[in-house]
Amino acid sequence: MSSVRPHAPRILWISVVIGGLLVALGDFIFATTLWFSWDAEGLKRVFQTIAVGVLGQASYAGGMQSAALGAVLHVLMAIAFVAIYTLVARRHPSLLARPVVLGLLYGVVLYVVMNFVVMPLSRVGRSPSFAHPDWISYSILAHMLFGVICVVFARMALRRG
Repeated sequence: MSSVRPHAPRILWISVVIGGLLVALGDFIFATTLWFSWDAEGLKRVFQTIAVGVLGQASYAGGMQSAALGAVLHVLMAIAFVAIYTLVARRHPSLLARPVVLGLLYGVVLYVVMNFVVMPLSRVGRSPSFAHPDWISYSILAHMLFGVICVVFARMALRRG
């Protein structure tokens, strides 16, 4: 028996994917602007740094293969952010009522989960941004924006008719 109510709206998965791609692109631009350079080496390093979560420090010696792994992981995580909100909102439609307010709150949740659950459980360990209070502020603000994008695209994915 399905746990989803019979009248629950179908999910338009293309909206989830597009929202996730926008979140991934926004986070890539944010991270590259704040921590990396916009040359070829900086662009490679941003994705290698994501792959550190799986490969550890060996990611930096992995060349384009580890950068590609990081890029795929980055996009999949961003799509998962939108998908998770969509699936929860499908069961609790009130989560779609105020996209800006709820998106800002969801962004804070994303920041906390990524920095206090995902990163410590990965091979990254403690977030390097904790050494710089201004980076923490920028990261929280960026995640708040990403949260709004997640809620807007969840609304689109669950739009009836």
